[in-house]
Amino acid sequence: MKSHQFLCGALCLMLVSPFASNAQDPSKMDSFIDDLMSKMTLREKLGQTNLPAVPSEIVTGNEICQGVFESIRKGEVGGVINAFGDETLREYQRMAVEESRLGIPLLCGLDVIHGYRTIFPIPLTQARSWDPSLLEKTARAASEEAATEGVSWVFNPMVDVCRDPRWGRVAEGTGEDDYLNGLYARAFVRGSQSAGVAASVKHFALYGASEGGRDYRETDMSLSRMYNEYLSPYKAAVDEGVLTVMTSFNDINGVPATAAKWLQTDILRGEWGFKGVLVSDYNALGELIPHAQGDLKEVTAKAVNAGLDMDMVTGGVLRCAEALLDEGKITMEQIDRACRRILELKYILGLFGDPYRFFDRKAASQKILSSSSKDLARKAADASLVLLKNENGLLPLDASKSVALIGPLSDDGDQYGGCWSCLDPHGHKTLKAALEERGVKVVCERGSNFLDDALLEQQGAFQHPYVRDTRSDETMTEAALEAARRCDVTVAAMGEMAAMTGEGVSRARIYIPEPQRRLLEKLSTLGKPIVLVLFTGRPLVLSWESERIPAILDCGFPGSQGADAIADALLGVTNPSGKLTMSYPYDIGQIPVYYNMKPVGRPVAKGAGYVRYNSCYFDVPNEPIYPFGYGLSYTTFSYGGTSLSATALSEGGSIRVSTTVTNTGEREGDEIVQLYIRDVVSSESRPLRQLKGFRKVHLRPGESTEVEFTITPETLSWYYLESGTPTLKVEDGEFEVFISKDSESGAPARFTYSM
Repeated sequence: MKSHQFLCGALCLMLVSPFASNAQDPSKMDSFIDDLMSKMTLREKLGQTNLPAVPSEIVTGNEICQGVFESIRKGEVGGVINAFGDETLREYQRMAVEESRLGIPLLCGLDVIHGYRTIFPIPLTQARSWDPSLLEKTARAASEEAATEGVSWVFNPMVDVCRDPRWGRVAEGTGEDDYLNGLYARAFVRGSQSAGVAASVKHFALYGASEGGRDYRETDMSLSRMYNEYLSPYKAAVDEGVLTVMTSFNDINGVPATAAKWLQTDILRGEWGFKGVLVSDYNALGELIPHAQGDLKEVTAKAVNAGLDMDMVTGGVLRCAEALLDEGKITMEQIDRACRRILELKYILGLFGDPYRFFDRKAASQKILSSSSKDLARKAADASLVLLKNENGLLPLDASKSVALIGPLSDDGDQYGGCWSCLDPHGHKTLKAALEERGVKVVCERGSNFLDDALLEQQGAFQHPYVRDTRSDETMTEAALEAARRCDVTVAAMGEMAAMTGEGVSRARIYIPEPQRRLLEKLSTLGKPIVLVLFTGRPLVLSWESERIPAILDCGFPGSQGADAIADALLGVTNPSGKLTMSYPYDIGQIPVYYNMKPVGRPVAKGAGYVRYNSCYFDVPNEPIYPFGYGLSYTTFSYGGTSLSATALSEGGSIRVSTTVTNTGEREGDEIVQLYIRDVVSSESRPLRQLKGFRKVHLRPGESTEVEFTITPETLSWYYLESGTPTLKVEDGEFEVFISKDSESGAPARFTYSM
């Protein structure tokens, strides 16, 4: 069955793309593809569904496809992944266009997660800017760089709601809140596709809720939670016009996502109207076999019947579809539909008009690692730093004071890019160099290696070069302690190395790694002030550090321009303004801990400690040590009372809610003002708070501003499962609204809603 509609967002992409002059006339797409498909053999149609991973320096899975060149010449490849660089991709495209029978061009896909050559902060770090427009710009810049060297398809954004920091892939997402993730999903899609490439929202669906924080595991979830807490970011990307969607590895309530017709066809295409290409994740079709779904023929039939269009790596459709057609287990209509969608995507991207449109050496020389891209990376790093603690105003530092810079991240800038910085050119400025450039007297000592286990230290996806210090622990420790004794203040640059986060890197013990922690403990006994500069791709357990270290600056993984951003923040040239988008647990046993939990029948007040027969832990608090939305500044902000324009809201109406925010400190700074609501009484239990808006304001010392939000019935709506069918609705009743600096502060104001 052919589609007579353009893919969502396709016409817009054609009009705004920098390559629009090479795009073909959209009104002729159907007739063009009709004619092309009439000439295609069955094998050539099946070939369009085949997306192999080619041998490359970039490795994103265990399986590498063989014989790709010959398959391209036969017209049995629709696209390639993991290849990069102008010459390499140009040769793949040349083979497809000049040596295959019909000359159908290839899609060239790559995981451009937070940069291509210029490396921006990882998504979880960027998210802490609370600035979707900034993420849109970084996504566009990354995609523009990639597009000049042949990449036409970026596997981004990852919009999975993530509440378990043990999962390494939280680094690729934007946090624990579906509302905020949805805004970022739209921003990433706009940014990437405005560069002329296709984006791919992933991972569909619920991958961030895999059990135990362990990659590739199962997800078990009610429909109510699914619709109200997890699905909306994917839908936001679809509504924004994303051209492709990628399936996830996990099973959902017993059915692997790649074989779930209710997910791919009923929800994605039926409820949401998605008309683009649905592609599997890396070998996800093949991994249906260990998921106990059958042999390759059986799992291929299940994936095709579920709605899959393109098979990444496995090649199951190419290998099995002919037999499945003969046996009546799949239909030719399904194959034609998948083939048409893939050809439509190529048409929309302008590949039939000019197969080499994504190769532009002149543009590459102007865009790749350009000064504007580096400036943007620096801006993103500045906006993403989070000040977690600043006891007695230790920060900012006096530049005239001597600094003992201690830790394995003090002089290793190549780690700052974090995971998925696969084309990182390396040689990035270090924190040591950045401080010295600013005239700070620095005595630098590594003090420890990242991990005790040398073999484990060298493992991980996209590992950055790291030379292990061969000195004994005692020798390194004593050198660090001596440096600290000689200096006025210690800056401890510690945390995770780049290879400790990302895909396939789950951690059960999410503390600062042991050798660094031991060193930090010894430094704390010297009586010298300590600033912990924390590098991490996930929330860590920082209960010991928060109790004993007076200042903590959380940098996440700040990208290639991170050293300058950190140095300027430490010295007060800039003022940290980032706020967390994932809660930091007090201890591992709390996980999952997140702000928008539901109420319980036996609640315990915050700070009340252990209360027997109530919902609490015997040995640790219920609350995270640093909650969602939390972040300090070198200045202070006060919030006035919350004012409502009315105390009753009805259908079609709105209420303005506002407060006055004042900079009560001595420095100018940015504050991210957050709006939360609570449905006090409802037919189903609703979260204690839900983020519904935010504003970033810049205030000089003593300056005040009114911050206003508008609440409509849509703001209050949620999915009600009446007779098992999700229905978006608002119930009559009482609501609370909070305007606050984070998810735990602020006093509520109340209003009622009635139809």
